[in-house]
Amino acid sequence: MKITYIESDGTPHTVDATIGWSIMENAVKNGVPGILAECGGSATCGTCRIYVEADWQGKMSPPHPDETTLLEYVEEERPDARLSCQVSMTESLNGLVVRMPERQYS
Repeated sequence: MKITYIESDGTPHTVDATIGWSIMENAVKNGVPGILAECGGSATCGTCRIYVEADWQGKMSPPHPDETTLLEYVEEERPDARLSCQVSMTESLNGLVVRMPERQYS
């Protein structure tokens, strides 16, 4: 299982992902820079934002209303934004590529 995280400057980080862990957990436990995860995955800070291409979005569970609300709170206006702590890695996401914002903020 692989996930590639692409920093805002284009630097890629491909990691061996663990099924059942969130996209955030896979990043943090593999030392990927750019995913701060200040709240540890409780969807309360917005510091693990990622951008997901449309082809991959259909393979993910839809965002919970709490996730959508938090993204609005941090003024994330991109429709492809997700909180990486709220998306669990599944077999259907093998090869997933996500992009990270220039900076994370809560």
